[in-house]
Amino acid sequence: MEILEVLRRPVITEKNTALQSQNQYTFEVSNWANKIQIKEAVEKAFNVKVLVVNVIHVPGKRRRVGRQQGMTCSWKKAVVTLHEGHKIELFEGV
Repeated sequence: MEILEVLRRPVITEKNTALQSQNQYTFEVSNWANKIQIKEAVEKAFNVKVLVVNVIHVPGKRRRVGRQQGMTCSWKKAVVTLHEGHKIELFEGV
């Protein structure tokens, strides 16, 4: 898989911003990507050394608009821990 196919977007929330002090960054990734592919994609894209990759499947939620009921899409989240001294500049101003 290509880098752009594996990493979809960074997930920027208050909780994930607090994790940056522990050298952890969160990304939305492809549903078919595994930990090895995620590690290689982050290392190539940001030129950093990855220590650990944790993967979480986020289930879709039931939503309702008027009488219509449906589900939001399920997605996959990866929390990437970097080696000491490495950081991703993309998240610095957030």
